[in-house]
Amino acid sequence: QVQLVESGGGLVQPGGSLRLSCAASRSLFSINLMGWYRQALGKQRELVALTNSGGSTNYADSVKGRFTISRDNAKNTVYLQMNSLKPEDTAVYYCKANGKIATWAIAMDYWGKGILVTVSS
Repeated sequence: QVQLVESGGGLVQPGGSLRLSCAASRSLFSINLMGWYRQALGKQRELVALTNSGGSTNYADSVKGRFTISRDNAKNTVYLQMNSLKPEDTAVYYCKANGKIATWAIAMDYWGKGILVTVSS
């Protein structure tokens, strides 16, 4: 089975930093898009940051200048460096990757289980 394993979440004070990692299993290949989404209490899941295989990136306006997405294609891993964290960044963060499990397969979206980030004093 394809697994996306997230790590790096936790509790941090406002103004602090965290780095999230998401490693997709090697059974998933031909990955183009990888990204991070988040869902806060009482809100819809929203895009945080997205990157393609060529390194192009896209960010939500609320995190521009504070968050940086990057990836290591050889490791099937995507990262999210979060700086200057605010209480409103508190959410469950989900990793997503789009890829194939076989040469003949259609590319599909795969999701991690989510990891909690809490920004609080």
